Amino acid sequence: MHFDEGGAMIHVSVIGVGYWGPNLIRNFVANDQTQINVASDLQEERLDKIRKTYPSLRTTRDHREIINDPNIDLVTICTPVSTHYEIARAALEAGKHVIITKPMTATSAESEELLNIAERKNLRIFVDHTFIYHGAVRKIKDLIQNRELGDLYYFDSVRINLGLFQHDVNVIWDLAPHDISIMHYLLGEYPEGIVATGADHWGSGLENVAYLTIYFKNNLIAHIHVNWLSPVKIRQTLIAGSKKMVAWDDTEPSEKVRVYDKGFEVKKTPDQVYDMLIQYRTGDMYCPQIDSTEALATEIAHYVDCLETGKKSHTDGETGLMCVKVLEAAQKSIKARGREITI
Repeated sequence: MHFDEGGAMIHVSVIGVGYWGPNLIRNFVANDQTQINVASDLQEERLDKIRKTYPSLRTTRDHREIINDPNIDLVTICTPVSTHYEIARAALEAGKHVIITKPMTATSAESEELLNIAERKNLRIFVDHTFIYHGAVRKIKDLIQNRELGDLYYFDSVRINLGLFQHDVNVIWDLAPHDISIMHYLLGEYPEGIVATGADHWGSGLENVAYLTIYFKNNLIAHIHVNWLSPVKIRQTLIAGSKKMVAWDDTEPSEKVRVYDKGFEVKKTPDQVYDMLIQYRTGDMYCPQIDSTEALATEIAHYVDCLETGKKSHTDGETGLMCVKVLEAAQKSIKARGREITI
């Protein structure tokens, strides 16, 4: 980190200012401990928009200027996934910490190599799994950690809408990283295997609808449905435990998280050990208070804290690697018409 007037300041840059990059720039500007120095993009019209909003921000069409700039501490990579590895490797070799938008890389081998470089250079890799820092997700994590839900049974997520169609990745690589990262953060378990099915309806080689079933130890199971061809937009997650259940609807303007005192108990009769009695429980529902702070603002503040204190990040390179491994396994399973793949 560099020391400016008033103390330590993290000097950052953003490579790629298409859809997501401007949001990161806005939050870097708002954070008191980050100084956004420069942004780059191959398209001049995108840079024009950035300069109109931030006249003092330096821009360039050559990201290598950022990589070679000794005044930059942290490089944020918001480019297509096929370019993540090369840009991140160059930044790490130049002594920069990196933030990489999801998914981390196009292959797990690339992610592993980046982790090895970061360890050798004593640098940090952060992966921009922004939903982990959403107030709703953090509230659900508190409920799980406080054992309010009891033993977890399943995680079920639906992320569907009409478009936006990608030309370089399928719907799994586009949408599922959100739910895989949320799943990993909330469940706190490493997946053991996956069964995935999907379809490409116009012969592009890229699936536009897919279903992922992910297995964990102790009979914990997860299911993720992603779809570019839905007539409605749905962003819902259900988590069931032995004590309570949670429903999260991210499209709701308020009351996004609902906690249900619903469940069941299974008891065996004393005379017939195989004769089970199922007793259902229906209780109250409540909506907990959710922190409304923008997830990106919370995320960037967390990265700053990690760089200053050395603490482990919720969305570090290891988490990014796990996500890529799940995506690779899902792709293999789809191509094998739903064969289970060990992760």
